[in-house]
Amino acid sequence: MIVRIMGEGQVRLADSHLAELDKLDDELLAEMENGDGPGFRRTLSALLSKVHELGEPLPDDSLEPSELILPAADATLEDVRDLLSDDGLIPG
Repeated sequence: MIVRIMGEGQVRLADSHLAELDKLDDELLAEMENGDGPGFRRTLSALLSKVHELGEPLPDDSLEPSELILPAADATLEDVRDLLSDDGLIPG
């Protein structure tokens, strides 16, 4: 799966890692619903770090179709609310 992190680029990530990322996505969704700004910031950072850790960066000149788009590390609660579906940032 190709994941785009806004403002950074793309990462190739094995589908087998989605369950692990989905746990962080669930935490992020709960923190957003509760208006927990500090928790939201920590969990977003953890989610993006995990994508970087588990994924393989694609070259900057590569433009693959992204199956998942994640917000930039400096995104606000409001920015991320605009990206969310009912399932959170990661469908499933």
